[in-house]
Amino acid sequence: MSTSSYSQKIVLGRTGLQVSRMGIGCSYGVDTRAMEEAFERGINYFYFGTLRRAAMARAVHHLAPRYREQLVVAIQSYARSASLVRLSVEIALRKLKLDHADLLILGKTDSTPSNRFVDEVLRLKEAGKIRFLAISAHHRPVFEQHIRSGVFDAIMVRYNAAHARAEEQVFPLLPSENRPGVICFTATRWGTLLRKIPGERTLSASDCYRFVLSHAAVDLCLSGPKNRDELQEALRVLDSPPLTVDELAWMRRIGALVYPTKAHNLLLRKLIFD
Repeated sequence: MSTSSYSQKIVLGRTGLQVSRMGIGCSYGVDTRAMEEAFERGINYFYFGTLRRAAMARAVHHLAPRYREQLVVAIQSYARSASLVRLSVEIALRKLKLDHADLLILGKTDSTPSNRFVDEVLRLKEAGKIRFLAISAHHRPVFEQHIRSGVFDAIMVRYNAAHARAEEQVFPLLPSENRPGVICFTATRWGTLLRKIPGERTLSASDCYRFVLSHAAVDLCLSGPKNRDELQEALRVLDSPPLTVDELAWMRRIGALVYPTKAHNLLLRKLIFD
């Protein structure tokens, strides 16, 4: 188990982008100044995602003139038609006052996108509107096709101590060469992993982020802070070591209690009785 911290940036798969191990999203309400402070502390991945809040747009306006080469700006679109995805990208770039985004994420793509749709997205890439293309899904089996297609430079996967089956269904599919980057979301399982469980020490958000980053396949973990205190909790991860074996077992035990699938119950019995 490595004793190094998560303060060093990492290459996001075949994109070549140097990204912080933690990313920051804007959907939940964190303010502009807090995002600028996050950048000062080393977080350079800004996710202009599901809710495109003005606070992040303002942070990008302030930072981009001096630090555009260091900033990695990701936009997400849930558009399902060729014409709408182009419009979605153009609107996002206008709000950010940028001529291009570093990453376009196709949100919740739980089936194979049409050839026409993919062709339109690739035209956006060829035109310089986006540098790299990523895809997100909730239905894990579809990642086999997404990865095999070779179209996507990164994937965005739901992964946490309660939803850990990406370890079996997604991560083993990654090629050893020319690997797409791996971004993970919902590390706290929408806060349910932070609830008090009788007889167990309560998890913190930083524990959940460290769980995600402890997997060797993961490049970056997203956070969605509501305020400065929650952002500080995410920033703590940058100076933290990976989880120990005992900590990983503790987190998997809580994950099994929070989301008791058959597989989790088998794991829970193993952790308790072995």
